[in-house]
Amino acid sequence: MIKAASDAAPNVSITAVTILTSLSDSDLVEIGYAKNTKSSAASLAKLASENGARSIVCSPFEASEIRAVVGEKLEIITPGVRPTGAELGDQKRVMTPKEAVTAGANYLVIGRPITDQAKISLTSMKETAASILDSLN
Repeated sequence: MIKAASDAAPNVSITAVTILTSLSDSDLVEIGYAKNTKSSAASLAKLASENGARSIVCSPFEASEIRAVVGEKLEIITPGVRPTGAELGDQKRVMTPKEAVTAGANYLVIGRPITDQAKISLTSMKETAASILDSLN
């Protein structure tokens, strides 16, 4: 599927998703994966890279292993990023923004910790986002 998409749209950056951050190792066993999250995500990323994907979505816990397999040529996008003290929600494999960047992420997906602040006020949402940016320094 990734190869077909890459061939059909060579000027489009195809992004492949590995293992959802809401899944744990035991969840993978339950749905039939033979390997753990790190090994499975790395294998999927390598396959996607070989077939034309230009970016990979993965848990920050797999970012360094995927980086070792695909090198610097692919961008790594990590959901499951939560500031210290934030609610985990349905996420099972999370890291702080700084940890995710250190692990090799190029882009962080931080949704609910920011958007939940919108229930309070737009200022709170902006302050939360600014605080997250500050934590990267």
